[in-house]
Amino acid sequence: MRQASITRKTRETNIEATVNLDGDGTSDIATGVGFFDHMLDQLARHGLIDITLKAEGDLHIDDHHTVEDCGIVLGQAIAKALGERKGIRRYGQAFTPMDEALARVVIDLSNRPYLLWRVDMTAPKIGTFDTELVREFFQAFAGAVGATLHVEAFYGVNAHHIAEGCFKALARALREAVEIDPRRGDQTPSTKGVLGGSL
Repeated sequence: MRQASITRKTRETNIEATVNLDGDGTSDIATGVGFFDHMLDQLARHGLIDITLKAEGDLHIDDHHTVEDCGIVLGQAIAKALGERKGIRRYGQAFTPMDEALARVVIDLSNRPYLLWRVDMTAPKIGTFDTELVREFFQAFAGAVGATLHVEAFYGVNAHHIAEGCFKALARALREAVEIDPRRGDQTPSTKGVLGGSL
């Protein structure tokens, strides 16, 4: 089983995460940020990745450090579970409609972090959650997991629907990218024989 755990403690946050890439989408998530917990549950459920994540952060300041650092820890855990990334499909893509909103995520587990973000939120807040933090999570996650990540929301009216569409699309794209390709065997999915760097 491709599983990994990461613990990261700073002056701002204390986070523990465990992932199982070959799971059934079970999640046990508590970050102290209700809307964000809901989004991470979508990531687990629709990505079929088991995620346990517990975070304590400086929420008396705001949610920023907690959301960003969860992206780092979750990305690091998935990267660790992937190991040398041999045999995986590497690429994944998904369109996800959420009522009136439509999102697309395309991912390459290239070990070369990059985020292209074309998402316009229609409101600054979803409840008490700052919508700008959605991008902060995706940026932190892409860097930590080592992914080229293109995220687009083509249209939408409700900010909740736009954000949830992005997380669900990430889940579906990630699910495809981490899967073992039965035709690939134990080969690295690159003509260079290695993933990462500037080769």
